Amino acid sequence: MGDNARMHLAVSLLSGIADPGVEAEFSHLASFVQKAEAAGLDMVLLADSAPASDGDAANSPMPFEATTLLAALATVTSKIGLVAAASTIAHQPYNLARRFASLDIISHGRTGWNATMAQNPRETANFSRPEGFSSGDFRRRTEEYISIVQGLWQGWDADALLFDKSGGRFHDPEKMHLLDHKGEFFSVCGPLNVARSPQDAPVLVLSGLSEPDLDIAARTADVILLDERPIDDAKAHYADLRRRVAACGRDLDAVKVLMNVSSIADSKPAAVADSLEEGFRAKSCDGFNIIMPAQLSALDDFVDLVLPELRRRGLFRESYRGATLRSHLGLAGGGGQ
Repeated sequence: MGDNARMHLAVSLLSGIADPGVEAEFSHLASFVQKAEAAGLDMVLLADSAPASDGDAANSPMPFEATTLLAALATVTSKIGLVAAASTIAHQPYNLARRFASLDIISHGRTGWNATMAQNPRETANFSRPEGFSSGDFRRRTEEYISIVQGLWQGWDADALLFDKSGGRFHDPEKMHLLDHKGEFFSVCGPLNVARSPQDAPVLVLSGLSEPDLDIAARTADVILLDERPIDDAKAHYADLRRRVAACGRDLDAVKVLMNVSSIADSKPAAVADSLEEGFRAKSCDGFNIIMPAQLSALDDFVDLVLPELRRRGLFRESYRGATLRSHLGLAGGGGQ
């Protein structure tokens, strides 16, 4: 079975996740991500959230800001993709684009941005917008924001930066593209003052999608995260997304759809493998995002017991096929594919 018929696998670290009694230390999270890398998983998704104001433990944040954690994890890993959530409310688009472009250089092309289409009231309250946005305004604002970030990432051609000290030429002006964006919510000139990404652009992961968001995702996303649902419903949803991608003039392989799954902690390995295989072979998704339970040790069971079974069935690749996150996912622009 070829690579195109093999599923993609990611793992999520969610808000407030930690083994009971284990101090939230970087070394603990680093060991988790290194374990995922040794197993050959495509990527780890790092959550971020605004602190809860009511002391609700269920809303507790990650112990580290997600992009800062990504930068640190990039220094102790070499292959696995690292995707950080970052709010469109908490950051200006230019600064966010610059941050992820920098992270992609630091990680040698393994970075992704997880943007959500779901509005978080705690974030709007913490960032000078206590009344929030109407659903329509938030959707249009987020789409404009994503367009700006992706435009800034493409502001330099691959060979635009010359660094010619003797000739006094930093760049080739003809290969630099001003964004010059003036929209409903933002005004951004550009260009980005960071070199082009080693994988052409960081990977855009979209989540929190409602029905009106699907066309935005089809136009812009590299990876779409969907919540787990009955298999027939998932098949129809997947087919609908692929129709929308094609209608945008994009190649169907340009967008990967991963289903969030959380039922791995207490199942027998064969049963977990059966469930994943059924969903994948039914063409309900391109792979799965495993949401870790509170006990991070559940990754050990998945990696040591379930993953060998998936490989035995020819459903997951044996090793990384490139050096960048795009190459892991089979997306265009993944140098080293």
